[in-house]
Amino acid sequence: MGEILDLSHVRLSDRPLIVCDVDDVVLHFAAPFQDFLRGGGHELIPRSFRLTGNIVSIETQVALEHQDVRQLIEAFFEAQESHQVPFEQVVDTLCSLSGEADIVFLTAMPPRFREQRRRLLDRLGLEFPLVASEEAKGPILRKLHGTRPLPCVFIDDMVHNLQSVQDHVPECLILHMMPDSALHMLAPKAADDVARALDWPHAAELIRTHFRQNARPA
Repeated sequence: MGEILDLSHVRLSDRPLIVCDVDDVVLHFAAPFQDFLRGGGHELIPRSFRLTGNIVSIETQVALEHQDVRQLIEAFFEAQESHQVPFEQVVDTLCSLSGEADIVFLTAMPPRFREQRRRLLDRLGLEFPLVASEEAKGPILRKLHGTRPLPCVFIDDMVHNLQSVQDHVPECLILHMMPDSALHMLAPKAADDVARALDWPHAAELIRTHFRQNARPA
């Protein structure tokens, strides 16, 4: 049985919408996850943009099977409050943008770890609605935004998520934002028509330009 997506806690106003990924966009994931792995006798050797096949035992250098990798990821999500920290300027930038738009976090994570992430984001002052789901992001964003005649923005580090939103919400501004990690250097490249946000101040500049260009007549 698939997960049941609950969006009942998300209340949107008559303003533009910013939907934002969390891992490696708002909170560091790649670097603290590697530290977490080393603490348990494992390491990530970035040979391709995937975790299964690249996480190995430090002692034997044997790659872990998919189920073992999954368990490590879930253990990290369980302990995320002790490991993950925000990117530079993300808190100030999102809090500033919240004066102009509704902000929703859409994190690709098993829903049972939502409360840990909720506490972590709240502690940082990022008290925006949080949706935790492993379902495709495009259909979720379409359910959130519907057919509202208002600007919409989606920010993510994963190309397949960007493409999913492009397919389901073509009017949305798509922003690709990812850290300069060794793992992300191996990531698929976004399409030429996808804007790359270099950092959070740059993202805010691109978002506000989109809002101005797509503002409804007074």
